[in-house]
Order: sequence, then C-alpha cells, then structure tokens
Amino acid sequence: MSLTWLSQHSPFPAPDQALEEPPGLLAAGGDLSPQRLINAYRQGIFPWYMDDSPLLWWSPDPRCVLSPAHYQPARSLRKANRQAHWQISVNRCFKATIEGCAAPRSYADSTWITADMQAAYLRLHRLGWAHSIEIWRNDELVGGLYGVSVGRVFCAESMYSRYSNASKIAVWVLMTLAKQWSWDVVDAQMETPHLLQLGAELLPRADYLASLKTAVTHALPDWRLAESVLAQQGFRIR
Repeated sequence: MSLTWLSQHSPFPAPDQALEEPPGLLAAGGDLSPQRLINAYRQGIFPWYMDDSPLLWWSPDPRCVLSPAHYQPARSLRKANRQAHWQISVNRCFKATIEGCAAPRSYADSTWITADMQAAYLRLHRLGWAHSIEIWRNDELVGGLYGVSVGRVFCAESMYSRYSNASKIAVWVLMTLAKQWSWDVVDAQMETPHLLQLGAELLPRADYLASLKTAVTHALPDWRLAESVLAQQGFRIR
C-alpha cells in the first residue's frame, strides 16, 4: 500500500489504510488549518512531523489511551499533592504551556512541536477547541499539558514538567475532568513507557474508532467551568 499525498482540499483516507511501516503513517501533505485539524481528530487522525519533513498524518494500531473509568492516581502522587504547594489553572496560559512542551529535552535533540504546529494549535485554542492544564508551584509555572477536545474525547498532544511530578499532576487533573464530564476516553495517541506507568492501555484501532464515532456526536463540555469543577474535587486553584 502506498502513502496518500493530500492536496489542500483532498479528504483523508480511511484510518485502516495506514501503513504497517512506519506503523500508523496514513498520509502526507495538506495543511494545519483549523478545519483540517478538527476533521482529523474526529476521524482518529493526528499530525506528527519534524521541521525537515513534510506534514505527516498518523492513525496508529493499537492506540494508546487512558480510561477515565479505570484511572486512579498513585498513592505517592496523592501524598506529593498534599505536601507540595501545587496550584492548578485551566486555559490561562495556553501559549506558555505549548512552548513548555516544545522546549528542548535532555533525551531529544529536536521537537515535533514546530513553530507552525504551535501557531496552528494557538488558532484552535482561540476557537475553543484546544485546551491547556497548567501546574504551578509557589507561583511558578512548572508543568502542564495541552490537547484537543472533540465531543466526549480529549486528544492529549503533549505534556511537560519542570518539577518532579508536575506532569503527573496535570494528567490527574485531566482525568478528574474526564470523569466529571463523562468522557469515554482520553486519547494518548502513541505508546510511551511514561504513559504506561500512568495507567495507559493499548486499544485496537478499530475499537478506538468505534468509541470515537459515538463520542464525537456529544456536545463539547463548557471549559469555562473547569476550574470550579476541579475546586469541588479538592484541587487548589491558582
């Protein structure tokens, strides 16, 4: 099977047409317009590429997901949350959060969160599709995550931590919202050891797409209420 190249207006191929090598690569080309991105997420497709490569679109099999119904924060994380002066905010620092996720890391020489990607997700944020969870310690922004909300699915793009446990707290916050808002699944996209340690599961692509088909028919949650929801669950809001 050959790779599909997209023109500006051409539709995505079906996710089950993704290549086996590299695993999950579905298409190349197209653009990062809001309409293209939202269409992608609603079909179980996401962009992932480097500055020196064309725009690439993926739909891996299996899919790495977090189940709100099964998620439980570790006891050590609960203890760390009680002892540290963590504070939470939602959608107050989206630009700083995506920049934190794009910052250089000790284990990587480059980032897939290119300048074009940052600009594209900032547009989605302004349109109400992309959201960020920010973690503060002693009035310093030390971690967080961002992603895209489509119906009852949240597609988590990236997270970062400048202080021990900050990204784990961000995931806990996200999963708390997921439970309160009756999300079916949190899409973590591709498997990593860190995600598996947080309780992520591997789901066959067909099962994920079946769940997604129903989930995207539901209305989006009101993210303006996120901080009040979290305060009711015991989190300290900045």
